[in-house]
Amino acid sequence: MSQRRRKRPDSGAAGCLVIDKPTGCTSHDVVDRVRRALGTRKVGHAGTLDPDATGVLVLGVGPATKLLQFVTGVDKTYVGEVVFGVETSTLDAAGEVVATHEMAIDPSEAQAAAQTLVGDILQVPPMVSAVKVDGKRLHELAREGKEIEREPRPAVVHRYDVEPTADPLVYRADVSCGSGTYVRSLAADLGAALGGGAHLRALRRTSVGAFTLEGATPLDAFEENPEAALAPVASMLRHMPQLEVDDTVAAQVRNGRSLGPGAGEGRFAIVHAGTLLAVYEARDGEMRPVKVLAAS
Repeated sequence: MSQRRRKRPDSGAAGCLVIDKPTGCTSHDVVDRVRRALGTRKVGHAGTLDPDATGVLVLGVGPATKLLQFVTGVDKTYVGEVVFGVETSTLDAAGEVVATHEMAIDPSEAQAAAQTLVGDILQVPPMVSAVKVDGKRLHELAREGKEIEREPRPAVVHRYDVEPTADPLVYRADVSCGSGTYVRSLAADLGAALGGGAHLRALRRTSVGAFTLEGATPLDAFEENPEAALAPVASMLRHMPQLEVDDTVAAQVRNGRSLGPGAGEGRFAIVHAGTLLAVYEARDGEMRPVKVLAAS
């Protein structure tokens, strides 16, 4: 009679991890490899990268998974290449060619067209995106060969700069945008604005809020020395102002109590003796809890 495989005990690993994701794997693949390397199931990521995309992927380990919600919505930056004259089914190099165009791109016209896509815009989610429609993700429908109508969604683009490369039909793109903006759609829209079509290739995320490539660890290097790449849990909130509190206030925070007027507007990481206790938000003249990590 076969015996049940005994579950390995959780290592209790905790912290913030910034991985430079390689091409050819999904964000979930990275999570699985981190779980195995650290010996814990408690791993999550903030902001999916497509399999062909590389760059900054922020992960939370252990209690840091509770803080991923505060990272997901921050601004992001990307670099990539816009390939003019070819449209694909996925708006990037992974898709099938669906249309070709004869195009001659003038650098000044390309940059001017890109600026029309800066600011508050509306984007139609690509069929290969993770947006849910009637309980099913669009990329699942796309795999079934289905295409449905999608409502445009608001997005914000802070910067969209393009410059020519040695190939007259390939331009380097530098994008800064809000969460939920589809860079592949920006490439396709730029092609349409210049009277033809385009798709995106070689996408690389260079930052997620305060997390940058300079502080990211390649996945293979992480697996060679997993613990060395882990930063303290509190570093998940490095983009958020910190508020150090005394023993009395710390006890109130641990009980999830609202506090008096804060030190400004927005959200604050509440810290006591070097330990992150909670995230509070200043509103209606009080500091109110958003997420309490340390129980009394």
